Amino acid sequence: MNSDLEALERDLGAEFGRYADVELPARFSDLQREWSAIRQRCGLLDARFRGLLRITGSDRTTFLQGMITNDVVKLQSGQGTYAALLNIQGKVVSDLRVYVLAEELWLDLPAARASAVRQMFERHIIADDVEFVENERTALVVLEGPQAASLAMGVFGESVEDLLPLAHREMRLDGDCVRLAAVTHAGESGFVVFGDPATAARLWQRCQAAGAEPVGMEALDVLRLEAGIPWYGHDMDESMLISEAGLEAAISYHKGCYLGQEVVERIAARGQVHRKLVGLVCEGQIVPPPNSKLVCDGKEAGWITSAAWSPARASIIALGYLQREYWDAGREMSVTLPQGSTPARVAPLPFYVRSSQ
Repeated sequence: MNSDLEALERDLGAEFGRYADVELPARFSDLQREWSAIRQRCGLLDARFRGLLRITGSDRTTFLQGMITNDVVKLQSGQGTYAALLNIQGKVVSDLRVYVLAEELWLDLPAARASAVRQMFERHIIADDVEFVENERTALVVLEGPQAASLAMGVFGESVEDLLPLAHREMRLDGDCVRLAAVTHAGESGFVVFGDPATAARLWQRCQAAGAEPVGMEALDVLRLEAGIPWYGHDMDESMLISEAGLEAAISYHKGCYLGQEVVERIAARGQVHRKLVGLVCEGQIVPPPNSKLVCDGKEAGWITSAAWSPARASIIALGYLQREYWDAGREMSVTLPQGSTPARVAPLPFYVRSSQ
């Protein structure tokens, strides 16, 4: 925990909640205002919901290439990719982002999965020259919104407009080194900044002074649902195949062997899985709780994983798993609620797409 940053957040009126294993601001103001900050301007988030693993050693690239689902070998320093770590059955241990540095590989992943991922890697290190770096580098803040790039330039004095998705660059905050990566957490232009936790409070103050508006995890949950971004622990876990969770962007079908590859290739050859994560638009005013049953034609068809009221759609949206015969867009069904039920229909993902204007 960064006590300086937490004290600053509490001074700003933050109400805290527990997200996985981390105490984070749930809200600073009302949800609509925080939602608008990211959709229309630039929001500022405490980034400790993300974890960071740093890998060194001469075999780091070939080792990681044989462990995760996407291609690392082709990446140059300053580039990155989205990927996943699977178990031997092809189930998702964690999704993650890989950033390639000159002498290191960084893994940006859900904070709650960092320990499990590291343990799994360490079980597979035999004679490889691979080592985890033990030092103070963490995810500090997230900047997200249409004005995020211009605001980052105001903070760091350097343009980041040219950064492609998942590209990253070392920046300076006074005399301190930080690393900024082009990553979206809500479907907008976004960046996550990594560095020494001792710089977190100062970085937060600089971002806020430049115009970034504090946003909590409750608003981020709505925003990421609108963008169709599944969260580990909510919409996927180790019981899900990677293709069921809709993580096709994390898979390379042209690289060599990796953990779980045989299952992934078998599914690809078969054409589809028996269930998958889909979007749903629900009627009514009651947000379905997780694990609410989905019923179609009198039969149980699946379940809800996450749901929220969406300002972008002016309706309740949800992610959930449906059996193959029910997942076509427009299919109507009902959601079982604690009292009664409400109609719902399958909708294409994402629910929200950022305007190119």
